[in-house]
Amino acid sequence: MSLTGKRGSRCRTRRRGHWVVRSRVERFAEPAVLLLLRERPAHGYELLERIERLAGEPIDMGNLYRVLRALEEEGVVRSQWHADAPGPARRSYELTDNGRRLLASWAGALRETQRVIDVFLARYQGEEVKDVRA
Repeated sequence: MSLTGKRGSRCRTRRRGHWVVRSRVERFAEPAVLLLLRERPAHGYELLERIERLAGEPIDMGNLYRVLRALEEEGVVRSQWHADAPGPARRSYELTDNGRRLLASWAGALRETQRVIDVFLARYQGEEVKDVRA
């Protein structure tokens, strides 16, 4: 418990006297989906597998479909039903031009985040570096 009586951050815990910290980029599912769809159109199950390989951890199926629906409502992705393969029809998603522009914005934001992290790690290692805003 913290001094305020509230639990600590969900990204860190103490186990057997040691800190266990999970560092992650918030809302990383969205840029990951955009990048994967830029590579090729895909259906939801394929995206689930590919996101885990890209991000190093799985995403909840419900969260993935919420992201896809929101992106489709914004015109960032479009979907189409395919019933030509054996089994049930599957919805395939592809990136739109608007989605490519959003992905470029995400890439810029992630580059900036990477720059901040690089400065932090350099200072942690005792290196002389300029501050992020310098």
